[in-house]
Amino acid sequence: MLYMFLLYHDPSVPPPPDVMERHFAVWRDAKEHGAYLTSEAIGGTEGATTVRVRDGKTAITDGPFAETKEVLGGFYLLDCRDLDDALEYAARIPDSMNGAVEIRVVRGVPDWNYAMPGERAPFE
Repeated sequence: MLYMFLLYHDPSVPPPPDVMERHFAVWRDAKEHGAYLTSEAIGGTEGATTVRVRDGKTAITDGPFAETKEVLGGFYLLDCRDLDDALEYAARIPDSMNGAVEIRVVRGVPDWNYAMPGERAPFE
């Protein structure tokens, strides 16, 4: 079953010096067990734009959707056996130690032509 792991962190709390090595450990383990599909870090809230359409009118707001202490900083997409397996991965992701890791089931859409990881264009 596919699970999306949304990684939240508190930007006022500095990450531990070994944060990337901790991420690499989760990545290596997920790859070794055939669970890893993809992961990425995303840009900060300073570059975020929120779009809302109400009654046919588009409103564009600089910044994230909601004002919160923790901000979305990245994600993992893993193919886990079940929720217990997903919970074990989430507890090892560094963001769970000073922020939060939200887990959501990925629901497939019938007749949607999904691209597999690696099929997208490389970053410029």
